[in-house]
Amino acid sequence: MNILITSASKKVTLVKCFKEAVKKECSGGGRVYAADVNPLSAALYAADGHFLVPPDNDPRFIATLIKLCKANKIKLIVPTRDEELPVFAAAKERFCSIGTTVMAAPPETIAICQDKRLFVNYCLFQGIGIPRCYDISPEGVALDRISYPAFLKPRFGKGSAGTVRVDNEDALKYLLKCEPDAIVQEYVRADEYTIDVFADFTRQVISVVPRLRAGVFGGESFIGKTVNNPLLTAAAVRLSEMLGLVGHNTVQCFLDDGNVKFIEVNPRYGGGASLGIAAGADTPSFLIKLLKGEKLNPVIGQFKDGLYMLRYTDDMYLDASFFENALDCSRQKGSQ
Repeated sequence: MNILITSASKKVTLVKCFKEAVKKECSGGGRVYAADVNPLSAALYAADGHFLVPPDNDPRFIATLIKLCKANKIKLIVPTRDEELPVFAAAKERFCSIGTTVMAAPPETIAICQDKRLFVNYCLFQGIGIPRCYDISPEGVALDRISYPAFLKPRFGKGSAGTVRVDNEDALKYLLKCEPDAIVQEYVRADEYTIDVFADFTRQVISVVPRLRAGVFGGESFIGKTVNNPLLTAAAVRLSEMLGLVGHNTVQCFLDDGNVKFIEVNPRYGGGASLGIAAGADTPSFLIKLLKGEKLNPVIGQFKDGLYMLRYTDDMYLDASFFENALDCSRQKGSQ
C-alpha cells in the first residue's frame, strides 16, 4: 500500500511513523512518499520517494496530485497543511474515482475549524465549552464589561501568530484598529492540552489521547505529557462527533477548574502527534487498517498514561550530487 504525505516540510517523524505502520500492516509491502513545494524540505528525503509539486493555490495542484497518484498507485493522501485542507476536501471525489482516499473532513467542517469566529459561534450554539468571548462592535468598541487581562486572536491564522495578551482598554482599542475582526476572549490561567482525536471514515471516534502542553514554542508543543483524563476525553468525543471529524485531528483546549474550554480544532496531524502514536494510539496503522477494509473497535482511553515527549531538532546531510539527482528524479516522476 502506497501513501503520500503532502506539505511534508520538516515532518520527518510523521513520515517515519507511516513507514513503520506500512511495514507492520502491509504484508505485500508499500511505500511512503512525501511531497512539498520546497526542495530543501527534510521530510522529502526521509520518505521512500518524493515529489515537488505546485503550491496548493496553483490551478495545477490537484491535477498534478491526481497524476502522481495514478502513476504511483497511491491509496491514501495525508494532507498536513491548513491551507491545503479545503482544496483537498473539495476534490475528494476526484481522488476517490482513481482509488485514492484523502484524509480530510467535509468542507463545511474544515470551514468551521479554520474560521475562529465561526468556531466560536458554532460552540456557543451547540453548548460546547469555550473561553468567555467579549462582544465587540464593528467599530471596535467593547460592548461587554471586559475583565483584564484579556486575550486577542485573529479570526484567521494558525499557531500563535497574531495572538496577544491585552492588559487594558487603550491596548485593546489600538490592537482592534490593526485587527478589527479579531476575537477577544477571557485570559485563561489554566493548563493547556492538545487532544489527538482519531475518527474512522464514518466519523466514529476510535481513539482519544489528551496531552499536556508543558512546553510550547511558536504554537507547537515541544514538551508534552499524556494524561488519561475522562473529562477531557468525553468532551473531545462529543466535539468530534458534532463536527463530523475524520482521520487524525488535533484539538486544543484548557482545563479550567473542571471546565473544558476549547480553543481550536486542526483537522490534520499536528506537530506533536507522535506522542499519542508512541503512547499506543497508532493512528497511521488505524488508517491502513481502514483502507484494508478492517473494522476498528474504539480504544478510547487505552494508551500509556504519563508518557513524556521531549522534542528536539536533528540534522540531515545531503551530498550535492545526491541532492541534485534526487531532485531531477522527482521532477521526472512528477511530469509523467
